[in-house]
Amino acid sequence: MAGSGAAAAAGAAADGTTPVVSRGVTIPAFYHPPADLPATNGTLIRTEPLPLGLSIPGLDGRPMPGTATRLMYRSTDSNGRAVGVTGAYIEPSAAWRGTGPRPLVAVASGTMGQGDQCAPSFALQHPLTLTGDTLSVGYEALAIYRLLATGAAVVVTDYVGLGATDRLHTYVNRLDEGRALLDAARAARTVPGASVTDRSRVGLYGYSQGGGASAAAAELQPTYAPDVPLAGTYVGAPPADLTAVIGGIDGSALAGALGWSLNGFAQSDPAVRDVIEANVNDAGRAALTDTSTMCVGDAILRYAFTKSSRWITGGRSLTAVIAASPEAAAVLDRQRIGTLKPAGPVRVATGVQDDIVPHRQARQLAVDWCRKGANVTYQAVSLPNLGDKLLTNHLAPLITDQGDAVAWLTDRLAGRTAYSNCWTMPLQP
Repeated sequence: MAGSGAAAAAGAAADGTTPVVSRGVTIPAFYHPPADLPATNGTLIRTEPLPLGLSIPGLDGRPMPGTATRLMYRSTDSNGRAVGVTGAYIEPSAAWRGTGPRPLVAVASGTMGQGDQCAPSFALQHPLTLTGDTLSVGYEALAIYRLLATGAAVVVTDYVGLGATDRLHTYVNRLDEGRALLDAARAARTVPGASVTDRSRVGLYGYSQGGGASAAAAELQPTYAPDVPLAGTYVGAPPADLTAVIGGIDGSALAGALGWSLNGFAQSDPAVRDVIEANVNDAGRAALTDTSTMCVGDAILRYAFTKSSRWITGGRSLTAVIAASPEAAAVLDRQRIGTLKPAGPVRVATGVQDDIVPHRQARQLAVDWCRKGANVTYQAVSLPNLGDKLLTNHLAPLITDQGDAVAWLTDRLAGRTAYSNCWTMPLQP
């Protein structure tokens, strides 16, 4: 299977006795899950202090924006197996001035890559990882620190297999991501020194891959984690329809993400693994193994604007392969977000020029949720076309909408009512 060499090497060191090295970066022993996991989802497995790479001393002696703790906790993957997931909890220095106890925001990071050195918790300690073999930038720190400034606590998930060295990261797998995010919120309540409790309102926040994770979590919460008091969910640029997103990513600056998707689904679903084995050529196999340890920076430098037809026998596109395989098409169909009604109010934001995570399928998620009677605030972010397939049309709304997204979520955490604008959808781009 593509990428299996990297997974086997990681698994062999999962007992922590042998250091795992990913593209020249030694992964701390903390990230090696134990063989025996707790019985309950969201249970802490271990913690340790996490030095923030971007921190300053406050006037009262406490670090700004807060004090961080590295986490490992139990979750359940899409095959029903227990998994150890890593992440980070940050207790803010700022006071919470809203109503009720200090709330919690569970942050689902945007795309970081598939190598363990790309994990969001690792990036909080090392905002820039730059070696001769890898490049990773902790760009989510801006949103995380803005949330902390409101007085809300923040917990960040590394997702299944990103950081944790016993398996590959299951990129854009909605069940793995949504459950990992909800279980991070559960785990945060028992972090030593945490001020959040089971009465704290919880918000979910994510953009891009993170938007898919937060959207999936909002749909899963009623059945998977009804004990998490969900107050609101921000869903930015969500990859809700992976079939459409594959077309947007193919040949783009982020073409390497196709490798992460194939690696992850080949690990979790035998049907996809069989389709890959039957259709990927030698160049594709090499690329899948290569991407399995890459961060975003590496993938852009190595595979930007690569077309999937270079990796597939007969020069077909990945879209064509999926269309010809009922098994693979069924797997992607099961990944569709929007088939369930989300819990609580949701804010869906999408850039109308986004050609990487296509705007139309993100808008369709809002339509689907509205049709199910959900409380949806839809925001179409209108910006000029900043360059086809360059990532610019995808990344610009991340910045321009961030202030409004944080403000909207803070209002939900304070108990303020959200009013749906579903009635405006026929008029919205």
